[in-house]
Amino acid sequence: EHALNPALGLRAIRWSLSEPGMFRQQLRAILRASAYGKVRLLIPMVAHLSEVKLTLESLARAKQQLLEAGKPFVDVEVGAMIEVPAAALMLPVLLSYFDFVSIGTNDLIQYTLAIDRADESVAHLYDPWHPAVLGLIETTIRQAREAGKHVSVCGEMAGDPTFTDMLLGMGLRSFSMHPAQIAAIKQRVLRADARRCAQHVPRLLRRDHPEVESLR
Repeated sequence: EHALNPALGLRAIRWSLSEPGMFRQQLRAILRASAYGKVRLLIPMVAHLSEVKLTLESLARAKQQLLEAGKPFVDVEVGAMIEVPAAALMLPVLLSYFDFVSIGTNDLIQYTLAIDRADESVAHLYDPWHPAVLGLIETTIRQAREAGKHVSVCGEMAGDPTFTDMLLGMGLRSFSMHPAQIAAIKQRVLRADARRCAQHVPRLLRRDHPEVESLR
């Protein structure tokens, strides 16, 4: 079926919840894998509390099915992807349901600015330095840390050394990226003074047009 705007359609957790039998089968497989090593469950594109509750109900049902079948598993940590502005704006509520969060910067930028970066006619407006984007990222990192919940960033910003100092200054301590980017980011982190970076973040967030700059 052709979707007029796939980015705003039936995808991620919305699709999973629309196919409950398939979703529970996936959850059972993930839970069974937990018997052999640490597993964390990350829910993509969370935006509504109803989705959160239905997801947790599906997980509880999957656990019950495995118990009844005598299949081993252990409890897994459950996290939310923060990639829809609604999730960032209601984060304190979400944190009461989840063990950790991961900020998906690619989609967060796309949804915040209403720009499909694959569309050449508007791709030039796709701006990771937009003040609204930086504000949502900073707020999410700060609120998660204040709640004692683990927070990470995935997406291209995590693997781009241009943003490393800023993210460290915002309090981020967990970066998710392609293995090829690890060496460059590791060197950037080792050279950074996180305390000094943090002192520059308020000024960066106040600027009308933040730009690529060192926070040292």
